[in-house]
Amino acid sequence: MLTLTLEKLKPLVVKNIKPFIDEITINYYQRDIHSIYVTGSAVTDDFNEKTSDINSVIVLKEMDIKFLELLAQFGRKYSKHGIAAPLIMTPDYIKTSLDVFPIEFLSFKLIHAVLFGEDILENLEIKKRDLRHQCERELKVKLIALRQGYISSFGDRKILTQGLAKSITGYIPLFRGIIVLLGKEPPVRQHEAISILCKSANLSTDVFDKVLRVKQEKTKLNLHEINTLFEDYYAATEKLGEIINEIKE
Repeated sequence: MLTLTLEKLKPLVVKNIKPFIDEITINYYQRDIHSIYVTGSAVTDDFNEKTSDINSVIVLKEMDIKFLELLAQFGRKYSKHGIAAPLIMTPDYIKTSLDVFPIEFLSFKLIHAVLFGEDILENLEIKKRDLRHQCERELKVKLIALRQGYISSFGDRKILTQGLAKSITGYIPLFRGIIVLLGKEPPVRQHEAISILCKSANLSTDVFDKVLRVKQEKTKLNLHEINTLFEDYYAATEKLGEIINEIKE
């Protein structure tokens, strides 16, 4: 069993993640694991004990499919305690993927707690050219998703509200990437990321704050309100795309 560093985690996160990690390491020897991390909201003040998942990254020295089979056995048991399926990587995978997933690795770099092993996330080098390309691509994908989501909702207020609430989760890491491209220091907190992005890009924070509140507080909106919110959200996403297009590599 590994000796874990848990001091930086909230008590509930420790209570839920430690049995999961212990059960893995009872069956899997320490020499095969390079490092283990908790990532995302579970290591920030955005963590909601009732609704937030606990996300983790396990870095193996070499990829081992048997390890995935081991994890699959525990999925149903620990998902009840908010434990999301961990991301499994190797040091080589990380090294060769920074140019493909710079937004995701920027998030890991900014927001993680090391439970075991050498911290190879802290000093990841994210190149701005790669970051710009992914930000541009992600914004175009989000515009398509918003259009398709709106059409497929058939005007159902509940489906529209759930779709917008779900989408904002994917916007926050993107916001941090854009903040870096605009030459600012990306914050960890979600509302701060929205505030700094909009200030740097000369946008109103209202629409993104509203969608985040809908997600966090499960706000109920009537059809007119959700349609107006959708229109503003779509327009703001388009504006971010224009800003990215103006950034020179």
